[in-house]
Amino acid sequence: MLSAAPLMSDTGTLEELGMKQAVRVAEAQEIVLGCVQPVGVEKVALLEALHRVTAEEVTAQRHIPLDDNSAMDGYAVRHADVASATRDQPAVLEVLEILPAGKRPRHRIAPGTAVKIMTGAPLPEGADTVVQVEHTDGSDTRVQIYRAPHLGSNLRRGEDIRQGECVLAAQTFLRPAELGVLASVGKAQVLVYQRPRVAILATGDEIIDPGEPDTQGKIINSNSYTLAGQSAEAGASPLLLGVAPDDRAIMSQRIASGLRADVLITSGGVSVGSFDYVRECLEAFGFQARFWTVAVRPGSPATFGMVGHVPVFSLPGNPVASMVTFELFVRPALRQMMGRCDLFRPRLDAVLQDAVEKRRGVRTLLRGVLRQDEGQTTVTTTGPQGSGILRSMSLANCLIDLPEDTERLQPGARVEVMLL
Repeated sequence: MLSAAPLMSDTGTLEELGMKQAVRVAEAQEIVLGCVQPVGVEKVALLEALHRVTAEEVTAQRHIPLDDNSAMDGYAVRHADVASATRDQPAVLEVLEILPAGKRPRHRIAPGTAVKIMTGAPLPEGADTVVQVEHTDGSDTRVQIYRAPHLGSNLRRGEDIRQGECVLAAQTFLRPAELGVLASVGKAQVLVYQRPRVAILATGDEIIDPGEPDTQGKIINSNSYTLAGQSAEAGASPLLLGVAPDDRAIMSQRIASGLRADVLITSGGVSVGSFDYVRECLEAFGFQARFWTVAVRPGSPATFGMVGHVPVFSLPGNPVASMVTFELFVRPALRQMMGRCDLFRPRLDAVLQDAVEKRRGVRTLLRGVLRQDEGQTTVTTTGPQGSGILRSMSLANCLIDLPEDTERLQPGARVEVMLL
């Protein structure tokens, strides 16, 4: 059960962080999305376009298929010649040629004749029906047809795409099927929105990278790797800047490097600690803050602003708070910068299996496990919910989103969850 004691941020009470002036989550999201634009467009080959977003409308320059063609291996015929065919009295037709896919027919179908045709081959002039080979004796010279087909059977009449038709609108997310559509209309390259380059900087003297000597008082840098993974999973291109110690000169140098990317994310160093230099260094580069804190747990000391045209997110140092605030604010921004229309994670309702308590006035996101249980969608917490318990994110497949005015919920309550 979550404690109902006064809510603590990553480094202090809400009051210490000026939580009374904190923006709500929805307001913060609106601010962020109002500041970011697509980063640009580029033309890429089809194999590089998977999971990108089109920056152009694509129209067909011809019918697909170009001609009426056979949907079956069989015989192209005049329906009038086979309309009364039965096994006892088969229709017998002279076979003029064998026509594979990719070849043009050399003969016109005249009364009493047929062309042996393969799937995808263009229909010869004069034919109006294809008899599938299973209903014939399969001859290459003089075929017997044992069953009367319907007029127009087994034909594909430019059924896929028509000339001039819009096959993909701008801002279409490209899955494998869309790549196939692009290929079918002859597009070897497509104009797509660029992937934003996301620079990620961990801060603090106490932070070391994996593989460095693990001395007392040090914390291994997990945030850079979770944030890089989240950025890549959102479709962006992450760039790790390492760890900046609590040294103004080094931190300013790393921030300057990060500002050459399309987005800069820092983790740690934006709260009230006496050695938190991130804010000071950012302001030296002209940082214009849009908000400093958000009424959310975990992650209240999440800061967002702009340095010129570069969005800067300064996220909390605690690992869960860093990941949760990325999901709420950074991920939607990155997707908007890539031209995506579906900015937010899917949500659904579930039946809570735990009793939980939280502080009124603060939106709270708990790590949860969503299940289908006898036809009912249920959710349980992952256990202890401290913002430093990174394993709670590893165990979770959703976030349980508890609104500001909620204080206590009992098992059986309906809650909204964000799918991860």
